[in-house]
Amino acid sequence: MVVEFTTFFGIHVRMYFADHGPPHMHVEYQGQEALIDITSGQVLAGSLPSRALALVRQWRLDNAAELAQNWTRAQLLQPLVRIPGADND
Repeated sequence: MVVEFTTFFGIHVRMYFADHGPPHMHVEYQGQEALIDITSGQVLAGSLPSRALALVRQWRLDNAAELAQNWTRAQLLQPLVRIPGADND
């Protein structure tokens, strides 16, 4: 099961329950998708436009602890916590 927990500037961030490692998030923007490593910000698969990727990477840095907690929650099949987007929604 997939859970979307953040949307900002048209960027959708999701995690899957009981997903494979390493800890990552699924990011979609304008029909492009990428898996982004939560720890490093590295693109594990797929691609995003450079501006969207820069926004996601900065947002990841700003919310590192919350992302790690959500990854742990997803592995335990617990509800994810919504993390405010980069546009402060």
